[in-house]
Amino acid sequence: MASQSILVPQLSTVPNHEGAASLMLRWLVHKNVVDGQLSTCCRGGNGMGYAIAEGARRVVRHPDRLPFDEKLNGLRIVTHRCIYTPQKGFLEEAGCPNCRREVGEPLFESLDEWYPGYTNNFTCPLCGFEDDINGFLFLQPCGFSNLGFIFEGWGEARFTEKFVADFAERLDWPVRQVEVHF
Repeated sequence: MASQSILVPQLSTVPNHEGAASLMLRWLVHKNVVDGQLSTCCRGGNGMGYAIAEGARRVVRHPDRLPFDEKLNGLRIVTHRCIYTPQKGFLEEAGCPNCRREVGEPLFESLDEWYPGYTNNFTCPLCGFEDDINGFLFLQPCGFSNLGFIFEGWGEARFTEKFVADFAERLDWPVRQVEVHF
């Protein structure tokens, strides 16, 4: 089954997001998680990304499930506003962290305003609480940001909690891990 494991900062607009992307790529190359040269190892766009490297075995729970022998096995870094959801079986359920009630339908409808950058925030229609859209509660992990790190084929290998924590610390923003299966 084709999969992606995506790490997304929990901020709609990451300041200096292209600089942050470069910083994170250098860190991942230094750790030998990905190769530093672009190759055709990703889906989407022009298919270019950074292929998996031997150090990837140290950052996942199931190294034997890494896609070393697959055509799609690299990291694609997205530096424009994007919505990251599980896709297959996604329920579009979300809750307000203030009143704790379901606001999924209006929240996902508000993405028409969020996506082009008219706003970073969502306001709960039930209690008026307003926050960055990433501050709302999602039944299934998803993310909304101008920066994303898509690891093609890595979903079954499952990142370690330590790697995700180290990634977030290095990026200097909390991240959410989104698993996508096609």
